[in-house]
Amino acid sequence: MSSSTAVPGQSPIAETAPQSLCALEPRVPADRLVGEMVPPPRFDSVRFDTYVPDPNQPSQTEAVEVLSSFAAGLGGAHATGSGRTGSASAGWRRATGGWFGKKQAAAPAGPRGVYLDGGYGVGKTHLLASLWHATPAAPSLKAFGTFVELTNLVGALGFQQTVQTLSGHRLLCIDEFELDDPGDTVLVSSLLSRLVDAGVALAATSNTLPGKLGEGRFAAADFLREIQGLSAHFRPLRIDGEDYRHRGLPEAPPPYSDDQVTRAAYATAGASLDDFPALLDHLARVHPSRYGALTDGIAAVCLTDVQPVPDQSTALRLVVLADRLYDREVPVLASGLPFDRLFSDEMLNGGYRKKYFRAISRLTALARDAKGLVAQ
Repeated sequence: MSSSTAVPGQSPIAETAPQSLCALEPRVPADRLVGEMVPPPRFDSVRFDTYVPDPNQPSQTEAVEVLSSFAAGLGGAHATGSGRTGSASAGWRRATGGWFGKKQAAAPAGPRGVYLDGGYGVGKTHLLASLWHATPAAPSLKAFGTFVELTNLVGALGFQQTVQTLSGHRLLCIDEFELDDPGDTVLVSSLLSRLVDAGVALAATSNTLPGKLGEGRFAAADFLREIQGLSAHFRPLRIDGEDYRHRGLPEAPPPYSDDQVTRAAYATAGASLDDFPALLDHLARVHPSRYGALTDGIAAVCLTDVQPVPDQSTALRLVVLADRLYDREVPVLASGLPFDRLFSDEMLNGGYRKKYFRAISRLTALARDAKGLVAQ
């Protein structure tokens, strides 16, 4: 392909080969883990007014209204010290009619918190990031991260230092609270208890417990039970709806040929090119906390020979990579099997079903984004 025949937005065939994710083993210093606790690039510009509620799902409109009031109520919150009787608690309760929609005579113990409860693709992360942006506090007084990122922070800093680092914050948002790891759940619940005592407001979403998916897509009861003593600090907001990534959108493009993917990788500045089975092997050697850093500077991920994921451990690592790619809006171009055939029927019917469907949904969206990389 010469420059005269290049696809718009692409560079001509590069003089050097594309990068390989398999050649990268990033090291992430602890201070970077703290500094990056902000909404990911995909959610830099989201706000409550950019969330488009499904007109057939009134719970989505209600969630925007309640969260907007919640954010406004955090304007006077104490960043340090006890938050048990702060004016922000009273302000939010007045705005929303109490913790659970009813007027109450006495203030609840501890700072306020919200739990966004819904299936994948209903916009929970959009709303959680909008809450972060709408909270009237400096970015240094707000933290946003996934459950995995929070546990990695504790691992890097130690428990006490993490408590000290986050205690001065006005708001902590936790996306994808992992209910399927009892040890980490206890660790984070202990951390949140300390932050509650320091006056930090909390907001969270979660996945679904293994074995509970036959009872529905929602996880509020599981979440509130697993965090035990913290449950009184959270108001559950149920958000019904279909996966917005597929609402009125065309189907994902079919996989391309190896040659098309390879040529696109060479023609796209900043693209990576990897054999899919080799990449899966490499993910086993890189801690999931570094998957975000693994994609630093990557403009597009090109994968050849996509195959079914061989086992659950590998599948769960791929889920984390899919999340980080989606967060960073990195398009994914692939040959081999389509992404909806990555996971076996056993996986899709098992305890981690929700994670796998989220990964399929997000990889499908990124595959759509990659269509422009291929010459037509």
